[in-house]
Amino acid sequence: MGMEEFEQQINASFKKYEEGDVVTGTVIGVSDTEVTVDLGSYAEAIVPLAELSNDPRFSIKADVQVGDEITATVTGENDEGIIYLSCKQAADVISWDKLKQLMDNKEVVKVKVAETVNAGVVTYLEGIRAFIPASHLALTYVEDTEAYVGRELEVVVIDVKEADKKLVLSAKEVLREKAIADKNSRIAKLQTGLIVTGKVETLAPYGAFVNIGEDLTGLVHISQICGRHIKSPKEVLKLGDEVKVKILEVKDGKISLSIKAVQEQDEVLEDVEEAPFEYSSGEEASTSLASLLKGITL
Repeated sequence: MGMEEFEQQINASFKKYEEGDVVTGTVIGVSDTEVTVDLGSYAEAIVPLAELSNDPRFSIKADVQVGDEITATVTGENDEGIIYLSCKQAADVISWDKLKQLMDNKEVVKVKVAETVNAGVVTYLEGIRAFIPASHLALTYVEDTEAYVGRELEVVVIDVKEADKKLVLSAKEVLREKAIADKNSRIAKLQTGLIVTGKVETLAPYGAFVNIGEDLTGLVHISQICGRHIKSPKEVLKLGDEVKVKILEVKDGKISLSIKAVQEQDEVLEDVEEAPFEYSSGEEASTSLASLLKGITL
């Protein structure tokens, strides 16, 4: 050990902690009733079971391990120099700042639902009691919140009010972002020129929206519905119609479709060998190009 490091440890051994100080230490012992913490100053600190967590599901044996680093507030010191700490008080001091950062950064975190309450469920984040409204448990409103008790959810913080001890989370926001990302991924895989079958789900003055499957909907502009001029899509289409459409363009998450392009393509033969070929040599005769070429050796 170098002299400088030795002096640092000596100085640390004389360090005095005042009530209300927020300290960080390493867990060196766990019993049924308390956690022993090394603060790096040759003094042991104790966190009583009742001061470890606000979460009613907390288990001292399951949730705290030797080697864990914990932050706590100094609550006092006994005659033997043992310092008493409270993780619950520290949570009230530092957790709100962290929760605000989580909200500002829209960071996704995992929580476990503890219980159901009126219009939602309760969980705990950073030791703080949090509420998830029934309208934010899923993409649609959840009637049976009891089914969510014990489930682990990915959530974001949507409201933090330290003065009111109010913390609101949302799983819906996470699910919505995932749904958008998944939809954009499926849209990105679409190939222009592809012809697919879809169903007319909405008619508007400027065109028709056609569902082409996998929860993807594209617009057939009124000019792309048929080969003749029409004043309204309703002249040609009705809701529920099954139509063949050609993908014209995929841009900025929007899909442009055409019914007219499919109709025009139907007139173009895909196999040149099927094209009719006619000739006259004094007698009427008609045959296909394939038949004429059959048997010719080059």
